[in-house]
Amino acid sequence: MTSKTSFSWDAYNKAPIVGIIRGESIDIVREIAKSYIAAELFTIEITMNTKDADKIITMLRSEFPNLNVGAGTVCNINDYEKAIEAGSQFIVTPIIDEVVIKKAVSDNIPIFPGGYSPTEIYKAWDLGASVVKIFPATLLGPTYVKDVLAPLNKIKLLPTGGVNKDNIKSFFAAGATGVGMGSSLLNKQLIKERNFDGLTEYFKNIKSEIQEYIK
Repeated sequence: MTSKTSFSWDAYNKAPIVGIIRGESIDIVREIAKSYIAAELFTIEITMNTKDADKIITMLRSEFPNLNVGAGTVCNINDYEKAIEAGSQFIVTPIIDEVVIKKAVSDNIPIFPGGYSPTEIYKAWDLGASVVKIFPATLLGPTYVKDVLAPLNKIKLLPTGGVNKDNIKSFFAAGATGVGMGSSLLNKQLIKERNFDGLTEYFKNIKSEIQEYIK
């Protein structure tokens, strides 16, 4: 098992964007991670339905000690245990699985479960979620975040799905404490072209949109 070091909330707060990597090879992920660090982004998620996800997580933990490395698409306790064994420092789920949430809380591992309705969001928080991922946020938009936080103002929300460079600022203005971004952050064309210097600049441009909200 990879040596256990805790998730760094300080690093997360410097750039509260969770980059979601799905379906990329270990060699490509290594190059993405270099660009990520160069752009001063620090929190990255490898989905468990990516081929060799556990090996990729272990590689990132070993080669990029300044990154928060987590596992996404964790849907059951088997996924959870595999992710932790690989060295995941945080867990992200698309759903509410009480067993997984309670296990993460017991193990003192930050967990970002996915909720959609106010009831699901509150339940996830009540079970001990560190942050609740609003998923999918595509159709809901920033107004939904603002509306949910009116009565549930103590809950930390992480909209995921549909967040892009054009609207990221509005999600933070609505009260989100972070966002999850997949294809809108990991520019497929730049990756296909192996233009990792361009990818670094792309990351920096997105991060610059939320500079006023970074602690």
